[in-house]
Amino acid sequence: MSTLGYIVTATLIGGVASALAAALISLAARKEWVGSLVSFAVGTMLGAAFLEILPHAFEQSTNFQGLAATVLAGICGFFLLEKLVIWRHHHHSIDEAAELPGHAEQVGGHHHHHAHDGGRSGLLILVGDSFHNFVDGVLIAAAFLESIPLGIVTSTAVIAHEIPQEVGDFVILLHSGYTRRRALLVNLASSLAMLVGGLIAYVALNGIREWLNPILAIAAASMIYIAVADLIPGLHKRHELRATALQVSLIALGVLMIWGVGLITRGR
Repeated sequence: MSTLGYIVTATLIGGVASALAAALISLAARKEWVGSLVSFAVGTMLGAAFLEILPHAFEQSTNFQGLAATVLAGICGFFLLEKLVIWRHHHHSIDEAAELPGHAEQVGGHHHHHAHDGGRSGLLILVGDSFHNFVDGVLIAAAFLESIPLGIVTSTAVIAHEIPQEVGDFVILLHSGYTRRRALLVNLASSLAMLVGGLIAYVALNGIREWLNPILAIAAASMIYIAVADLIPGLHKRHELRATALQVSLIALGVLMIWGVGLITRGR
């Protein structure tokens, strides 16, 4: 398969398949699944950032300090984006699901309350989700342009993160007054932004290879920030020993899966 083929496949799976899986999980109304998926996503994102993306970027770079500064700037940038509401609202959408009937467990960092509002909160979710998916598509494309194994590892982490996020989005759309059919259709449409981001990045970055390392550094910053700032604080809401042991086990499983995927793909 060509590099473009990998990008198209990964972004379709990361966007469309994640949205479909999230809809199925949401309709099954098993709140335990969401908390478990969040723990697993933390492991995959941290594993991908520290075991694969950053080592690969530093290996290809001659300016270690500049690359490290890019990671730091990326983390600060994501903080500012979250302060501008759209990014923050999207990544805390799982909290919204936790506030709804059947989703009493809080798995995000803050509490939000939305009644039926004529679709306003749903519209904000769709805008934030589309932007987030577009950025993920760019990051996936950059990883595949650097190497197929790195692209596979990055895509795996993105997909693991997307499913619990999409679960929260889907439930918020329902709570905002959308029918199940409409919520599924608009969520699928939003997920196509990942494919668009991947295709645009493929065309743009193919001729500007020197941009790949900085974008990989930003990809790592994105995963670190989301895992540490948005997902992990929610896990601390469950502090009993059994829940903690499950969270640690699932985080470790996510890290081990990324490590295993990296070993397999590098052995191609």
